[in-house]
Amino acid sequence: MKRMQELAGRELEWVQPKATKRGFELRDGEEVVATLTFRSAFGSLATAAAAEGSWTFKRVGFWRARVTVRAAGSEAEIAEFTNNTWTAGGTLRLADGRTFRASTNFWMTSFEFQTESENPLVRFRKVGGMFHLSCKVGIDSAAARLAELPWIVALGWYLAVKMHDDAAGAAAGAAAG
Repeated sequence: MKRMQELAGRELEWVQPKATKRGFELRDGEEVVATLTFRSAFGSLATAAAAEGSWTFKRVGFWRARVTVRAAGSEAEIAEFTNNTWTAGGTLRLADGRTFRASTNFWMTSFEFQTESENPLVRFRKVGGMFHLSCKVGIDSAAARLAELPWIVALGWYLAVKMHDDAAGAAAGAAAG
């Protein structure tokens, strides 16, 4: 697999090869450069893998939900994403204290991580799909310097998938009511 830093400036794509499986691949053309796999169809635990390593993401909490990031096989959190319900986005806080902003549009078809000074790092656009979820990914050249880039790219897709799940659940609930 290619290292994520090598892919800055290129358009990548997260795809769901099989509609019946909660597994996703990040592709550079036809080459798979990262994966994201959910343990079950309804749970929030997922494992991301890239050339640089593997990490787990899990949504915890109810009233103040957050997503934890850990190196696979470790109990130590290396980062935490906290959603901001009122401003459509959130904050990614690394264990060393650095923070990155996250923002999404109203329709949740695009998602972006930014520096604290609002410079883009990683963009996810055209998020969606009826049976197979997918999106286009752009990595800014400034992001190539981040050691955390591989799991940030996977975390962004994880968050987009969970937003899509939440929106589908809300729509189903509204239709049933």
